[in-house]
Amino acid sequence: MRPRPGTIRVARLHGARDIRVADEPAPVPSPGEALVRVTGVGICGSDIHWYTAGMLGTSRPTTPLVLGHEFSGVIEGGRRAGERVAGDPNLPCGACRWCTGGQSHLCPHGLFAGHAPTDGAMASALAWPERHLHPIPDSVDDAAAVLLEPLCIALHALGLGKVRRGSRVAVHGCGPIGLLLVRLACDAGASAVIAVEPLAHRRAAAERSGATAAVGSAQEAIEAGVADRIGDCDVAFEVAGTDDALADALALTMPGGKVIVVGIPDDDRTSFQASLARRKGLSLKLSRRAGHEMDRAIEVAASGRLDLADLITHRFALDEAPAAFEVAAGRTGLKVVIAS
Repeated sequence: MRPRPGTIRVARLHGARDIRVADEPAPVPSPGEALVRVTGVGICGSDIHWYTAGMLGTSRPTTPLVLGHEFSGVIEGGRRAGERVAGDPNLPCGACRWCTGGQSHLCPHGLFAGHAPTDGAMASALAWPERHLHPIPDSVDDAAAVLLEPLCIALHALGLGKVRRGSRVAVHGCGPIGLLLVRLACDAGASAVIAVEPLAHRRAAAERSGATAAVGSAQEAIEAGVADRIGDCDVAFEVAGTDDALADALALTMPGGKVIVVGIPDDDRTSFQASLARRKGLSLKLSRRAGHEMDRAIEVAASGRLDLADLITHRFALDEAPAAFEVAAGRTGLKVVIAS
């Protein structure tokens, strides 16, 4: 359905599992902003948390919220009219100690697209600060462009893990970001990449992504001889947001190794066996969003080293947003995208 003149189509979250699509007045860009016609927006794991619980962690919207922070589009009007762009959803304050110290992703004062109270991109158009709209080269098509923000998340986590040539890596949870980590670890020259994922279709996707082994659990990896019983991975990425995935990550990581926690738990709680982590002397780091990886993500996508678009298994129109979220929440595929 096309919006009426002077309006845009918008999908808003009104409560748990309550997405409504309606016409709203078209946004008028403020100084420093551009109007972006959204060509695609991905449904992220954090969006699914908002959808199923009506909140994320301790954040609860006070008014209906537009979700969507993985977006690409075309600038309409102004000096950059017609330019294809990928949106950086993070809007840091720019003045605090974290922003001035190069850690703007940790800014406690910033705003973020699709995170209350800031509306996101699940609309036919949005106004967004120009400096957070990155030009996309022609070699990156619209489908791949939607995956640039998830690629930023994976690149940030990979950096925290300091994966390098010869590293042994485990990835626990093989949704889109986990699969991107599998591909990035292979691209970085890891000698082994073990994918741990209970869902068979995602294990198959991990194998297609280059994993040297794809198993349902750490115990299965040990019994199959894929991993040492003590743990022999230099770094493990927990991307599922579950205690079981974190337990498996601890089990496969070698003494002195690193565990990077990327996943978001449903109940805002994470627990693990302290004695195992302590005896191994493991370093646990929690990964939040991304820092300044967008330019690098665009370079990686433009190079052709990593396929991005093949992670998209479902496409919906904006008016089908409620159905799109149900599919995403069911985790029967990989990336669900709403595209114009």
